[in-house]
Amino acid sequence: MIKTENLTKRYDALTAVENVSFQVKSGEVLGFLGPNGAGKSTTMRMIAGFITPTAGTASICGHDILRDPLRAKAVLGYLPEGAPSYGEMSVQGFLSFIAQLRGLDVEHRKLRLNYVIERLQLANVLHQTIDTLSKGFRRRVGLAQAILHDPEVLVLDEPTDGLDPLQKHEVRSLISEMSPNKTIIISTHILEEVDAVCTRAIIIARGRIVADDTPAGLKALAPSGRLDDVFRTVAA
Repeated sequence: MIKTENLTKRYDALTAVENVSFQVKSGEVLGFLGPNGAGKSTTMRMIAGFITPTAGTASICGHDILRDPLRAKAVLGYLPEGAPSYGEMSVQGFLSFIAQLRGLDVEHRKLRLNYVIERLQLANVLHQTIDTLSKGFRRRVGLAQAILHDPEVLVLDEPTDGLDPLQKHEVRSLISEMSPNKTIIISTHILEEVDAVCTRAIIIARGRIVADDTPAGLKALAPSGRLDDVFRTVAA
């Protein structure tokens, strides 16, 4: 469902991502881990077609993100880092706009809007402009637009960033609820999130993959059996 081959991104003398290759199958929730500046967000932006790789390829459900971008993006839901949106729009107006862009017919649009508004508890802020929302609510609006069209693939960059503990639990429950029928990549720096929702984890450091295993398999690499100890060891 998601496939990268030798994905590379260079900025002049800086190599942000180098020869990153992996595949994610339907039903998998992949945790993408790494220290700040490791290349997590850059990799996810290339997979989503947001930036162009210097070398290598990425495909979504068999559609190359460069050669067939419209079909690739049609089956993809993407939550970028920081959950950017149109701050002057109301929550309701923004989500309705996204539903139209996604080509949902009137009936399906109504059903999906009702679902994301209820599931992400946005009813009380529907008429507020997005730039007046708290960081947590902006994150929820960003997640709502990513899942609005019920895509086969989700790429979520820090989906619980800025949420309180209860909201984090609710978002993790939503990801677990959706996972059997989707392919999901989550970029996170919260190790407990990997235990909570991920079936597999990749650790990236200095632009390269340094570990790829199940959470249990990664824990076995450290004498303590703790994921944070594995992370510190392999990402050093």
